[in-house]
Amino acid sequence: MSESMRLAEFFARLSTDLSGADGTEIFDDIARRALEVVHDADHCTITLRPRGAGRSATLETAAATSDVAARSDALQAELQEGPCYEAAFEVQDFVVSDLVTETRWPRWAASASELGIRSLYAVAIRGGDGVVGALNFLADRPRAFDDPDDRSLADVFASHANNAMHSSRLVEGLRTALESRHAIGMAQGVIATRYGITYEQAFDVLHRLSNDTNTKLREVAQDVLAARGLPED
Repeated sequence: MSESMRLAEFFARLSTDLSGADGTEIFDDIARRALEVVHDADHCTITLRPRGAGRSATLETAAATSDVAARSDALQAELQEGPCYEAAFEVQDFVVSDLVTETRWPRWAASASELGIRSLYAVAIRGGDGVVGALNFLADRPRAFDDPDDRSLADVFASHANNAMHSSRLVEGLRTALESRHAIGMAQGVIATRYGITYEQAFDVLHRLSNDTNTKLREVAQDVLAARGLPED
């Protein structure tokens, strides 16, 4: 069987497998299967961002095939720089040939190279309302993704993965959850600052108010943010 036929067969099977996946396990499945397709990659992550979020938003790692990959994502979220971070906000893919000599994102590159990562390819995940995140291929050797043909294979896989995530509506569900968590965190901060209590105590206040009023926690958080304090104040 020719290589092109083998790949066609693989992607046909991949589409069937991913379309049948359910629950948040689909993200882990996609990250794991990515390494079966893109042999130059040693690790893979899926990074998502809240809807309409600006560059100060905290990105979420929906899946990572290793602790090293998860840490690389966390560094980008923490430093707010890096190829995965950029791909999650721009309709653009990014290649890093060698982290040791990378100058576009110096703080992330220096820290990630200490983890053993040397090259990376970040592919933007596109949704109906623009970019929603990135599918990220990481390698332990430099220049792993310099060949355009290798990147094309990664792009084809990303397209299948993107379709699977959106057809399962999991991206939308996870983004909604991220937005809720972000609102709750901000409401905790408002309550903690205004009433001089800890974040843990502020969460207890939100939870108690949610139970007392039979209102969803995210709705209580939104009311707190609108009032800049507890609604009854």
